[in-house]
Amino acid sequence: MSTLEQLSQTTKGLQQTVATEFASLDLAALNFKPAPDSWSILECLEHLNRYSRYYNSAIAKAIAQNTGGTDVTSISYSWLGKKSVDMVRPQNTKKHQTVKHMNPNNSQLDRTTVEEFLQHQQELQQLLQQARGANLAKKAVPVEFFKLLKMRIGEALEFVVVHQERHVQQALRVKQQQAKLAAA
Repeated sequence: MSTLEQLSQTTKGLQQTVATEFASLDLAALNFKPAPDSWSILECLEHLNRYSRYYNSAIAKAIAQNTGGTDVTSISYSWLGKKSVDMVRPQNTKKHQTVKHMNPNNSQLDRTTVEEFLQHQQELQQLLQQARGANLAKKAVPVEFFKLLKMRIGEALEFVVVHQERHVQQALRVKQQQAKLAAA
């Protein structure tokens, strides 16, 4: 199975998890925070929505400009890409400070946050399909917080999916913490 197929499967799994685990929760449960400085389920998803708003369009543009010609379908890593992907892997338990405009802490959020997340997943699925004909090794995706730096198309796709995995798992932990408090 290619890396793009694995990313596509992971994206489908995340979409299904959010639809089954969070879509039916009431607003109080979606906004529950285990601690004042931690994120609720909706804040986890809003953080991902903020990244998707930027990266989905940046990746779409990069794919469109690098399709046709030489297609490199395997993902290779620059130092920046490897560091970025490793930093957001769910297995990396080190907490990272997010840039201010990507931090949704204490935002007023509702169900539309879940719907927007699911919409972004559909867009990402389309991008993963389109990427099959692109040069994944092309450095063409500007990094959100410092646009002079560019990631390769393939590593940017992996970064987005792995980052989503990390925060959907965080949201699932929030749901578990809430269930423990309710059972106590």
